[in-house]
Amino acid sequence: MKIAYILNTYPQPSHSFIRREVQALERQGVQMLRLAMRASEAKLVDPADKAEADRTQYVLRTGAARLVLCFLAEVIYAPHRVWRAFWLALKLARTSDLGILRHLIYLVEAAYVKRRCASDGIQHMHAHFGTNATTVAMLANALGGPGYSFTTHGPEEFDAPVALSLGEKVNRAAFSVAISSFGRSQLSRWAKFDRWDSIKVVHCGIEPDKFADRVSVPTGSLRLASIGRFVEQKGQMILVQAMAELVQHVPDAHLSLIGDGEMRSELEQAISAHGLQDNITLTGWLSEADVRAELAASHALVLPSFAEGLPMVVMEAMAAARPVITTYVAGSPELVQEGKTGWLVPAGDVSSLVTAMLELAAAPHDILVQMGQAGRARVLQRHDSEVEAGKLAELFRQVIEEKP
Repeated sequence: MKIAYILNTYPQPSHSFIRREVQALERQGVQMLRLAMRASEAKLVDPADKAEADRTQYVLRTGAARLVLCFLAEVIYAPHRVWRAFWLALKLARTSDLGILRHLIYLVEAAYVKRRCASDGIQHMHAHFGTNATTVAMLANALGGPGYSFTTHGPEEFDAPVALSLGEKVNRAAFSVAISSFGRSQLSRWAKFDRWDSIKVVHCGIEPDKFADRVSVPTGSLRLASIGRFVEQKGQMILVQAMAELVQHVPDAHLSLIGDGEMRSELEQAISAHGLQDNITLTGWLSEADVRAELAASHALVLPSFAEGLPMVVMEAMAAARPVITTYVAGSPELVQEGKTGWLVPAGDVSSLVTAMLELAAAPHDILVQMGQAGRARVLQRHDSEVEAGKLAELFRQVIEEKP
């Protein structure tokens, strides 16, 4: 079974879940072709991401001349299909804010992808995120390429379902994947009713072996970790405000902000304005091993996001047997159980976040250990990467066997 993964920018530090899925599929005997439009501009820290970049083939590195030649070859040999794909690109452009030129570029990329899939004997295409990668896969299919499916993560796809033609993509796909029940409900809003059964839930997974050496919740001064891109939707600025209140009651509390992004300078200014330089450390992006080390040294993970899909960092913290404080958004309540594996608070509510952090600080050590163990059992049961990749592989197998 030969599958092409169609991706936009890959690999990226925050998208390690795709890498884990690809590698789990390969361990199960699926032959994988990684076709990304472009390489990440972010510095890759994790050795596994660097190795994955070496195994990925980048469409835009092919060069404009070769891409155009691939398209012209399709015009010559399959003009009717090109005409239909052209009108599909126009249809997508009408609802998009990216315009017709961008969609014609996607069509040219799709011609290359279609021909590459043919030369490599690819039987099915799968894209991640319902954005331009899925657009390219859908256009490649319209040009006569193999069937396609795609995984939506959110929240970006659910913020602009019309502009992304999300319903069109679901309706044309062999199947589509959501990573949570919440995500499935959002896809169902835009798909035809008779396509609802084609929307499957396949969770993102963690690798249990990476978390086999459990480190007990530490004693001593309160240590917290938060992991994510430094952007508005992750809520790190809310967390800085909450820390300013927390240290009035727990002066030696410490927070590690793990990640990087466009809001780094604003966060540094806020930390300085609140006098929290000794209480908050910005670590930058870390390797997976270093992230696990930070979690091992922490009492809990705090993720005050305004919008999410189903956060991988929450899964990793739970696998590390750490309680989690996060917000009532999207799929997060499907992971975190209030009072059992952590705390759920309203997004953007500094007061509620501070209250949860104070409850965490006051909780007896054995309660934190108990919550961490309950979270670990839950995530290992629901989010084993091998099990979830097996579900996806079976879906690939079914659509390949059913293809006329």
